[in-house]
Amino acid sequence: MVAAALTASLLTAVPAAATPQVPDRYAQQKLTWAPCATEELKQLECATVTAPLNWNNAGQGKDIQLAISRLKSKNPNPKVLFTNPGGPGVEGRSTPLTFAGRDRLRDSHDIYGIDTRGTGASNPLSCGGQALLGWDLDARDRSEGNIDLLLDSARLSRQYCQVKSGELGKFVNTEQIVKDYDLIRQVLGADKINYVGYSGGTWYGAYYATYFPQRVGRFVLDSNTGFTGTWKETSDAQSAAFERRYREDFLPWVAKYDAIYHQGKTAEEARSNYERLRAGLAKAPLTVAGKPFGPATFDAVIKTVMYAKSAFPELGAGLAELNTGKADRLAQFSAQTDAVYSDSMVAAMYSLMCNDMPWPGSEDDLIRQSGEDGHRYPLVGYSKIVLSCTGWKRSPVQLKHPDGKGVPPVLMVQNERDPATSTELAEKAHREFAGSRMLRVTGEGDHGAYGNDNACVNDHVEQYLIDDKVPATDLSCKGTGLPTP
Repeated sequence: MVAAALTASLLTAVPAAATPQVPDRYAQQKLTWAPCATEELKQLECATVTAPLNWNNAGQGKDIQLAISRLKSKNPNPKVLFTNPGGPGVEGRSTPLTFAGRDRLRDSHDIYGIDTRGTGASNPLSCGGQALLGWDLDARDRSEGNIDLLLDSARLSRQYCQVKSGELGKFVNTEQIVKDYDLIRQVLGADKINYVGYSGGTWYGAYYATYFPQRVGRFVLDSNTGFTGTWKETSDAQSAAFERRYREDFLPWVAKYDAIYHQGKTAEEARSNYERLRAGLAKAPLTVAGKPFGPATFDAVIKTVMYAKSAFPELGAGLAELNTGKADRLAQFSAQTDAVYSDSMVAAMYSLMCNDMPWPGSEDDLIRQSGEDGHRYPLVGYSKIVLSCTGWKRSPVQLKHPDGKGVPPVLMVQNERDPATSTELAEKAHREFAGSRMLRVTGEGDHGAYGNDNACVNDHVEQYLIDDKVPATDLSCKGTGLPTP
């Protein structure tokens, strides 16, 4: 999941309306499949589904468009597999390409990608170009003036997101999205769906199973949010999880190769060198390609690399270059991060997380918590100060609680040192979601397990997903180790 902890307004939640019969003009629509228009999606077919803006007024309100893609199987009777890459708010139509090389999965399934409402080509939301307002401010600077700047910038950015997203933004929440999913299932003529969701996609998967248990086939929830709790709990847990990944995986690794990267011969020496480099950037930020490269950008780059160990060598090379006063390599990472946090992605993320549920807390609480988290977990803990929903006008929504009762067994997959979705919250969700099975990957810290280079994980998941073999108990695999330079 993307790093965000949001507070919601104090509007009283009311029970969700009962699910009405889907009007025929939605349920009986015919899809027109054609090659996707963009170069990125050229291996896929694309189509558009019409859905109601508000499922609680499905017969009388406005419509929206849902953009979907398909990686079609050669099997004449394939199963249907929905996918979600996470975020929440990341575009999903390209996700089937992740599985293009998984022959058994492709042979047995038509694999679908979905730009959930408000994202990608599905009537995207917008922050009016202000999604990253204030993200270059150093959250470690606890002076009164900087604290005010941080809070004011974040509050204004969220206001842009809500105002510029208009009426659609009010109806981007988990309940509406899982009902969109079930409409797509109906239009495809599938009695049940299988599902692979990563990170924020585990939230959608758990909630779809809660709202539509009779439509659940084999659900794989990979890199798990605390979906039996709140978005705030999931986000709060990231401070410790990112710090653990950084200290237990990256720092010992870069120290092991000190002869190449020159960060120090021990993990502590490497951490001290990071602090030295960061202090230098705080005092005198660099400029790369006309853009400032300061301490907040530096932290964001390191945080981004913690998602995937394959990027460790490039980060090591960037740190070695920074030793000499240059940040060209690290600035390339920063540009990639900015591309992920697009205007529509940030708008969809805030809308989804702020609309879903109340999120208590004041700005004074943010100042206090971010200071405490930053002291213990300095890599990302201080940034908690800007991650809230202050001023968000939340619609009255109360989601059904996902407890797993009456749901076929889902398979949860979790890397031990995942930085974005902590293993502690994954274990809590496992305990609280009845019938779930957990596949634990020990000694591994990447964000996302299935479909990567771990044969043990891939075999267990595909036995469940393709062969319908539900594990009798929890499972375990070993991680594949860190890369060599």
